[in-house]
Amino acid sequence: MKECVLSFDKVGIAFKRKRSLFSTKEYVLKDISFDLLKGETLGVIGRNGAGKSTLLKLLADLIKPNSGTITRPPGIKSQLLSLNLGFNKNLSGRDNAIMALVTQGMSIRESKNLISKIGEYGSIPHLMDQPVGTYSAGERARLGFSIAIHSLPEILLLDEILGVGDKEFRKKSSEELKQKVNSDQTVVLVSHSTATLKNLCDRVMWIESGRVKMLGDAQYVVDAYMDTPTRAAPKAELSV
Repeated sequence: MKECVLSFDKVGIAFKRKRSLFSTKEYVLKDISFDLLKGETLGVIGRNGAGKSTLLKLLADLIKPNSGTITRPPGIKSQLLSLNLGFNKNLSGRDNAIMALVTQGMSIRESKNLISKIGEYGSIPHLMDQPVGTYSAGERARLGFSIAIHSLPEILLLDEILGVGDKEFRKKSSEELKQKVNSDQTVVLVSHSTATLKNLCDRVMWIESGRVKMLGDAQYVVDAYMDTPTRAAPKAELSV
């Protein structure tokens, strides 16, 4: 029996849809319950707006639920890697990388020692001292991917990140993720690519209208999702 590294018990989160004093909160996710097991790769699938990215933010401890409980053993850290990863655009890639690594529990010295590796891995060593606001979207994504790979979190959270950058870097990032999946790294992967989910994941969670519609074997859940007429069409993404 695999060790549980994070547990959701009837978790719900609500946001105000309109900016008004009198607007009410609507639940984006409701009654979400599951255990994330050490070393597994859990896929998350669902239509746009189903709550997938919000789930990742809860897993990353970036936001707190309005209801239910999230149980995380002491010392368990997670790193969210997203194409929309938030950087301070006024700071350099170096400073953003150091801040990200420090929040993952590294010392400032350890973080500084990784900067050259992060720049080289992301093929952006010449940009590390430039403001992130001057980066292209692909350069920011490569920086984020390289930071996450070098931060060594217990739980790696990926939000539509496959296929970052040019062809050469896409191949490199794909191979890196395969190694993570085949190791003891715990991974949660949000993706519209059904082929990727089948190939990489042990289990898949299907979220529909903010609730877990199905959770189980990757092949079984993905096939059920694909048989649903109202499902979203898959986005173009690198299949691995």
